[in-house]
Amino acid sequence: MARASAISTGRVYGPPETDGATVLLVDRLWPRGIAKASAPFDRWLKDVAPSPELRTFYGHRPERFAEFARRYRDELRADPSGALGELVALARSGPVVLLTATRDLEHSSARVLATHLRRRLARR
Repeated sequence: MARASAISTGRVYGPPETDGATVLLVDRLWPRGIAKASAPFDRWLKDVAPSPELRTFYGHRPERFAEFARRYRDELRADPSGALGELVALARSGPVVLLTATRDLEHSSARVLATHLRRRLARR
């Protein structure tokens, strides 16, 4: 079983410290300036990202982060696409790095997702 510390976050534009981890892009939109042929990640799990409506609401405004995080956790619990289940399975099989294009990792959906994933893995 994956440990909570085996889940990390990073920017898609920076050099990720993968250390044998599965590296996943967890944004709904493809990052600007990244060629698909040389993408620095193993898989793109866009269906685990916040909905377009929630992204629009948030708009990367830190004052909306708490409400954004609450709504995003609600979306993750509903998991209509099954993408979270796929991510949980990947995290159980080994370390994962969740990548995002946002500059502010502290107020990012990747951070909310990592926390949610750690809690879900700890329950089992």
